[in-house]
Amino acid sequence: MSANDRPTGPQQTIAGTSRTGAGARSAAADSAFLKACRREPVPHTPVWFMRQAGRSLPEYLKVREGIPMLDSCMRPDLVTEITLQPVRRHKVDAAIYFSDIVVPLKAIGIDLDIKPGVGPVVDRPIRTRADLARLRALEPDDVAYVTEAVGQLVGELGATPLIGFAGAPFTLASYLVEGGPSRNHEHTKALMYGDPELWADLLDRLADITSAFLKVQIEAGASAVQLFDSWVGALAPADYRHSVMPASAKVFDAVAEYGVPRIHFGVGTGELLGLMGEAGADVVGVDWRVPLDEAVRRVGPGKALQGNLDPAILFAPRTAVESKTREVLTAAAGLPGHIFNLGHGVLPTTDPDALTHLVDYVHHETMR
Repeated sequence: MSANDRPTGPQQTIAGTSRTGAGARSAAADSAFLKACRREPVPHTPVWFMRQAGRSLPEYLKVREGIPMLDSCMRPDLVTEITLQPVRRHKVDAAIYFSDIVVPLKAIGIDLDIKPGVGPVVDRPIRTRADLARLRALEPDDVAYVTEAVGQLVGELGATPLIGFAGAPFTLASYLVEGGPSRNHEHTKALMYGDPELWADLLDRLADITSAFLKVQIEAGASAVQLFDSWVGALAPADYRHSVMPASAKVFDAVAEYGVPRIHFGVGTGELLGLMGEAGADVVGVDWRVPLDEAVRRVGPGKALQGNLDPAILFAPRTAVESKTREVLTAAAGLPGHIFNLGHGVLPTTDPDALTHLVDYVHHETMR
């Protein structure tokens, strides 16, 4: 189906959900991935990988050649092709929309760029109350290319669900305040501790922007959404509960009416797993540092879990990969909902054949 066959704006019902999006999701409703998110019986443990569409694939490098990252995120045909590449190659159980967490910030006029080898770099960091005025509301028309690309994708994917995503307020704030990636988040924490009122207002505004970005994806047909809080593991639990959790909860509450599974993931968040579930997620992502049988104790009942093979293990011999994968599956045995994933994103130099074999292995080992 061509882009011209798809509407370019949300079509809402009285309840607030999109007729277009709801129709697109119906084909994927019985997929193993969505069943696992709902903690229902599955024919096999579903598998997908964070950064499955990216630098580990030669076909990705070919289509991205000479195209800056942010430009590639704004071209629906290119987004569609890149998102589909790992589904074709690896036969994963879900696709994740190809984009970047700073796309909505760029869309509202923040002067930033993604520099190769560095990451997002913000020209003028946001550190004062006057700077908040630069964070205007995100409107659907600001990201019409997202609506178009999601429409194309759900037409191509059929029964394979599409996961939409966004950056969580804390992680977006850390980029905006630091001006780019940071090891220690010193400016971020200085603002959080030194001016808690400004910090709260900053995260609240980012929560609104993130919510709007997720709504665009859901209304266009995304079957689930994942909120990436990549850097929140830098915080102690008390600071997370007081200074971050309200904004994350606002995002989850904003999309609750759509009824799609909501996934929450962060790195180094072993001490935060229970709070991340409490914030409103239906599925809690777990990195490789905490075994899933321990993670379920920390998260508590009523949540599915996602994870959690160390991505570096894929560089080991196949027998070692299979052995460590069995450990993950054994730790997940008996969980009412488990989605197999890595404990973080696919590393750029990963052999694509190792990923393909991993999908086959998990499916074979868990076939019911």
